[in-house]
Amino acid sequence: MPRKPAAINLIWLVMILTATVTAAYTGRMPEVTQAVFASAKEAVTLAIGLIGPMALWLGLVKIAEAGGLMHTLARGLRPVMTRLFPEIPADHPALAAMILNLAANLLGLGNAATPLGIKAMQELDRLSADKGTATNAMCLFLALNTASITLLPLSIIAVRAGAGASAPAAILLPTLLATLLATLVAVTACRLLATPDQTIAAADPSRPAAEAQDQRPSHHPPAPPEKLLVIATLLALTGGAIWQLYRHRPLSLSPAALNAASAWLTPLLIVAFLVYGLLRGVKVYEVATEGAKEGFATAVRIIPFLVAIFVAIGMLRASGALDLLIQLLSPVTSRIGMPAEALSVALLRPLSGSGSFALMSELVAKAPDSFLSFLVSTMQGSTETTFYVLAVYFGSVGITRTRHALPAALCADAAGLLGAVFICRLLWAG
Repeated sequence: MPRKPAAINLIWLVMILTATVTAAYTGRMPEVTQAVFASAKEAVTLAIGLIGPMALWLGLVKIAEAGGLMHTLARGLRPVMTRLFPEIPADHPALAAMILNLAANLLGLGNAATPLGIKAMQELDRLSADKGTATNAMCLFLALNTASITLLPLSIIAVRAGAGASAPAAILLPTLLATLLATLVAVTACRLLATPDQTIAAADPSRPAAEAQDQRPSHHPPAPPEKLLVIATLLALTGGAIWQLYRHRPLSLSPAALNAASAWLTPLLIVAFLVYGLLRGVKVYEVATEGAKEGFATAVRIIPFLVAIFVAIGMLRASGALDLLIQLLSPVTSRIGMPAEALSVALLRPLSGSGSFALMSELVAKAPDSFLSFLVSTMQGSTETTFYVLAVYFGSVGITRTRHALPAALCADAAGLLGAVFICRLLWAG
């Protein structure tokens, strides 16, 4: 029986055809031609730039696996994760990898969330009997990343503080509520759209015995000098944190303070992985470098997927099709309280994270205490760059048949963006 084409096939084709036809009428064919080559180059440059972060974080995750952290996390959050992903064995490393990814998104650690998400997708792929086809668990995981529950949108708060907003952190509550709504819609859409797949809900026979052995918790206690090193490090870090709080009293939401706070998260997370591995008797350097080898291969593997998506998006933007769509939708969206400028951010957000962030920053700088600034800041933190996430996560394991992943993710996008409008209208006190 022939397979039904995935939604991404039609959407990708429509994006390119729409861009070309629009350019024929707007006279922007030269810009579209330039965008084709520029976007392809940008995709490869981005993939190469991901090699370093992926090598680092996949190496750290390897330490966590060797020390047994993945199994510990999976057991600790088993009641929640097994309800969301009933087809995955309760003690499988995929659950722990997804927990780490979602936690990184929650804290706004985008540089760590992507490699951790790729690791989770690779673990999910091990459970699939139909390689190249997204399983129900993969679709739900991608939709959850699109919803991207965010507790600390520090980069957006920093932009608002830098622009002189009187309450830079006022977006915390509306962003959290909008992302919770998007998450609820993502789960619901995946449940409604899902059909039986071929996930293997049992021990993974494809995993080499040696690798499975490596991921069992180590019971070799660290030597006394290593224990002293850990204690000294933790005491020194605690002292440093207290000293920094003392130096910057009284605490404020200035750009410098926010940047300083967010800058602590990544180093502390790295130290946490290393200290955990050391205490579990893991040879941290050897294991980290072994895990880092996966980063290069993964970055190369996602290049074709990134090129395809980036070229389509680049052509669409260069042709003027997005501008025309904004003009067509503005009369409708204005009735629900979404200004035309905010609509630009909403349409750009699933396509280009950097583009929507730049536009958001520009609008905030013009009127930092306006409702528009409040709304676009919340919208920027309410969803993820859907097509980028799809290309990177699915590309890392060679998924070409995406099934209901994209429709569910776009539903979550719409819920997050429309929810942001409603919530901001409800909470706005300007």
